[in-house]
Amino acid sequence: MLLLKDSEERWRFPLVTVLIIVACGLVFWWEQRLGEAGLRQAFLRWGFVPAKAHAALQHGDKLGIRDAVVTLFTSQFLHGGWLHVIGNLWALWIFGDNVEDRFGRRLYLGFYLACGVAAAVAHGLMASTSPLPAIGASGAISGVMGAYLVWCWRSRVTLLVPIVIIPLPIKVPAVAYLLFWIATQWLAAAATLGQSVHLGGVAWWAHIGGFTCGALGALCVRPLTEREAKLG
Repeated sequence: MLLLKDSEERWRFPLVTVLIIVACGLVFWWEQRLGEAGLRQAFLRWGFVPAKAHAALQHGDKLGIRDAVVTLFTSQFLHGGWLHVIGNLWALWIFGDNVEDRFGRRLYLGFYLACGVAAAVAHGLMASTSPLPAIGASGAISGVMGAYLVWCWRSRVTLLVPIVIIPLPIKVPAVAYLLFWIATQWLAAAATLGQSVHLGGVAWWAHIGGFTCGALGALCVRPLTEREAKLG
């Protein structure tokens, strides 16, 4: 299934969402210029590595803790390939504008980054000995999806679904799509429990952590009205 669009109308130009997309795009362009060895080093330096963060906390290494905190943010702008970056940023474009409307631009940026941090922390707690760098905006975007579920659940999303061999656009309730999506993340996360932390793959617990943070954040904040958003 390919997500095409949603039915919720935006109230104004999604400036912060666009700036995040541009920032991720520029970082990805920079990654392409590093070469294989340079890219590996960049991921290890700027990606969030649970084992390094855990060791720094255990030993009270202030420099290591500082570096780990920095990578909670920098890891959100790194991506491992074209499908990774395009898939993430397309989902952000679909859901981010409406969430930005309701948070307001300034609060939305802090919310987005906080969801990314929560996602990385959740991954770190569930894979504390992993030496592999966690990268990508999917944790933060999962938070945006969680907020969208709370505030825009009445909307519908259009999916491109292959029927036999012909892909057809099908509209489904956003709440059904988002609940199905988070359920698959829980199932996948449960299926990977006990597997080697050296295997890599998708950081399912990061998605769950980000989504939970986003939904709780939306429940705790009064969303702006259309008039308030346009005046801000």
